[in-house]
Amino acid sequence: MPRRPGHSVRLKLTLSYAGFLAVAGALLLAVVWGFLLRYVPDNSQGLLGISPNRYLLVHTFAPAAAVAMAVLLVLGLVGGWFLAGRMLAPLTRITAAARAAGNGSLSHRIRMKGRQDEFRELSDAFDTMLEQLESHVAEQQRFAANASHELRTPLAISQTLLDVARRDPTRDRGELLERLQVVNTRAIDLTEALLLLSRSDRGDIHRESVDLSLVAEEAAETLLPLAEQRGIALDVTGGAARTDGSAELLLRMVTNLVQNAVVHNLPAGGTVTVRTEARGGASVVRVENTGHPLPPELVPTLTEPFQRGTQRARTDEHAGVGLGLAIVHSIVRAHGGTLDLAPRPAGGLVVTVRLPGTP
Repeated sequence: MPRRPGHSVRLKLTLSYAGFLAVAGALLLAVVWGFLLRYVPDNSQGLLGISPNRYLLVHTFAPAAAVAMAVLLVLGLVGGWFLAGRMLAPLTRITAAARAAGNGSLSHRIRMKGRQDEFRELSDAFDTMLEQLESHVAEQQRFAANASHELRTPLAISQTLLDVARRDPTRDRGELLERLQVVNTRAIDLTEALLLLSRSDRGDIHRESVDLSLVAEEAAETLLPLAEQRGIALDVTGGAARTDGSAELLLRMVTNLVQNAVVHNLPAGGTVTVRTEARGGASVVRVENTGHPLPPELVPTLTEPFQRGTQRARTDEHAGVGLGLAIVHSIVRAHGGTLDLAPRPAGGLVVTVRLPGTP
């Protein structure tokens, strides 16, 4: 909003310093007058014509006091202007960095040197904020680029199938419709995943008491046919683990974890174990699966959108859209919990979700 121009903070501090110095000088003179001159006789002849009297002292002291007050005022103005400039120099750097950030330059850092004080604490907090903003903007840009690419792929395939059908009217329409349905279903799944990810990122959730053990059983029951089809043993163990949150989002969280554990597993003879428990004031869901060994440096990147990882990408009907663990991470964060991923020495992954527990 537009503001009327006003005096600078440096000028205000300068006037404050000078005014304080002038007031201190006036108080000092008042103390001298009140406790010294009142004991001097007040007559024009002096004491026995020898000692100085109040009349002489006042006429001698007043001009010198006036000169001293003028010097104090000048020193207050000059010294105050200099000191205010020195004190506000860090604030000037912080203002310049804020303007640069407002113009889109998020890579600029203040990195103020010196001992810790209020201004350096402010500059460090500002640098931290710029770092987080830069990371968030870069993540959003990567997400937008990846989402555009992922959405463009099924649309381009649909366009290619329609062009082929237009050029070859004798082509089997049943096969064409089936392939179009598969491509369209993938596009719908991707769009719904993007909407769910956006919703969980906003934290727009309705909270209620949810038992994660029941959620895990429901997710396992839904995915049991997929596990049996792949020859994967799916086991749910543990006890009640209650938390406050969205039942829909928490179900999607556990479902994504179990589905990833089933899909990214051994070709046959693999296992998936889901365990729920209340531990240390937290409600814990632990999903462990067998599978191919994962490089330790790859694991932290699996929660990034559209990150499928080496030896984890599948090409069948359950290939997914690369948002499974990203959605899980977003839902966990929206519920104030933590997500931990650790590779198993024998291959596979252990995913542990900790959410605030309730009695």
